[in-house]
Amino acid sequence: MTSDFLADLHLRCFRAHPRPWSAAEIEDLLSSQLNFLLHRPQGFLIGRTVADEAELLTVAVSPNARRQGVARDLLAEFSDTARERGAVEAFLEVASDNDAARALYLSDGWANVGLRRNYYAPGIDAVLMRRAL
Repeated sequence: MTSDFLADLHLRCFRAHPRPWSAAEIEDLLSSQLNFLLHRPQGFLIGRTVADEAELLTVAVSPNARRQGVARDLLAEFSDTARERGAVEAFLEVASDNDAARALYLSDGWANVGLRRNYYAPGIDAVLMRRAL
């Protein structure tokens, strides 16, 4: 998957907030050995591990492939990859109005642990979530 392809998919998934990432931003992220890309034909996930913590940076699944298990498969692979890299817990931020993503994360064992007010836009908070690996 090229960074242009990933940026195009990210744009189709995140038009408003969080703002879509450019190909250059994705290339920059993936240039770090701390970060990793997991992908399927219909979606991708970018994660990061630092010491014993992992961070899920983004998950993007093509709108026409949602509710088919793509994100759930990517989350399972994220957990496995993070554990292989030495992480024992993981964190993420999700927009407070992204009900589908929040429900997916909760069903995958993530728990709400905090809130960043107006993080994405006025009235749209970032929900901080944690999961033991």
